[in-house]
Amino acid sequence: MASTPNPFGVSVGFFMFLSILLKSNYTIFFLFIIILKDKILIIKKETLKNQIKDYFFKKNLFCCKSKKIKRSASDMGMATCSSSSSMIVPSKAALKPPCSHPIFSTFQIPTSPVPKANPYEHLNIAPNLDGTITRLLDAPIVEANPEATHGDAVVCKDLTLIAEKKTWVRVYRPTRLPSNDNTVARLPIIIYFHGGGFVNWRASMKMPHQRCSDLASEIPAIVASLDYRLAPEHRLPAQYEDAIDAILWVKQQFEDPNGEQWLKEYGDCSRCYLNGRGSGGNMVFNSALRVLDLDLNPLKIAGLILNQPMFGGNERKNSELMFVDDPALPLAALDLLWKLSLPEGTDRDHPFCNPVVEGAEKRKMSSLGRCLVTGFFGDVMFDRMQDLVEMLVMRGVKVEVRFHDPDFHNVDLVDQHCARAITNSIKEFVI
Repeated sequence: MASTPNPFGVSVGFFMFLSILLKSNYTIFFLFIIILKDKILIIKKETLKNQIKDYFFKKNLFCCKSKKIKRSASDMGMATCSSSSSMIVPSKAALKPPCSHPIFSTFQIPTSPVPKANPYEHLNIAPNLDGTITRLLDAPIVEANPEATHGDAVVCKDLTLIAEKKTWVRVYRPTRLPSNDNTVARLPIIIYFHGGGFVNWRASMKMPHQRCSDLASEIPAIVASLDYRLAPEHRLPAQYEDAIDAILWVKQQFEDPNGEQWLKEYGDCSRCYLNGRGSGGNMVFNSALRVLDLDLNPLKIAGLILNQPMFGGNERKNSELMFVDDPALPLAALDLLWKLSLPEGTDRDHPFCNPVVEGAEKRKMSSLGRCLVTGFFGDVMFDRMQDLVEMLVMRGVKVEVRFHDPDFHNVDLVDQHCARAITNSIKEFVI
């Protein structure tokens, strides 16, 4: 049987020579394994330089096939992969046509392996003397379009949530509604919490707006996207409180004879999902624990969707050390986000940040319903996601895990293939 050609056009000896050449620069040993079709190459180094890590992971020259991992209380060992192979294969990213999706034109894939020295600069914020921040992120704002024009797949409207808090929701509805026996079928409801590390983004910005539009049209579903208060002006648990306000608001629409029409006429209150990315995933988890004590009838939380959820802790994890200088989300910037959002006088082992630590909410986790956790192997918070899944499984929670190509945090904002993988995972989860 013929040997599989080396997809990089370089020899094993080259990599061994490189590892010896760079040996003096490293302090931590680990194995980097490249699996080719009929042979295994093991390269022993003390660590990969940012340039080499960027070469393999960020440039996406090869990637793991997407894995669908299902875990249950009976599976306390390693998660099993239902894909036919876990082989590392050459990526087809170079063959992909340029992304034409409207969300991808706003962002650029990071190419520098060295992050900006100032984490404030990296996050596009500036500190003020009074403890607030000035947000410098120049992201496009998308206005609501309650009436469909030019064949729009989705319409949306903005509605006030709590006037005193200046919070509001943007409700999305697909223009093409499925039907059963000539009657409009009820759609699942998704309450969406955007990312931004608790300090950035608004529901009306292009990224979260397009994400919600995609969910509404492709699942299809009625989506209610929350515009919540931001830190450090409003520190945690203010964001959890806003999330609970949004959940209770959706419930109220089904009880009020004059409730929001799109929810009452097209939404299925027995199929409500909480969905969030990054810090929004953290909000999903923590708000779901809090509403366990509330009467939500007739609303039923059918599942939780955590996309690349943001968690942390004082003790460093391997993924944090490996991707300490990640160009998309360096560890210094992640630490700053927690510093700005956690209650003053606390650290990263606060339960808001580290759900593994003991706390009153931890004892309620066994009452959570179905959970979907999605992410990428190259995320600086990947080990935190693993810890979260293991903790939930140990408490009998039904968890479905889908970790995809070894890419960086928020890669689905700039790569259409990754975005599609996340959407398909959610679509299969929503029933």
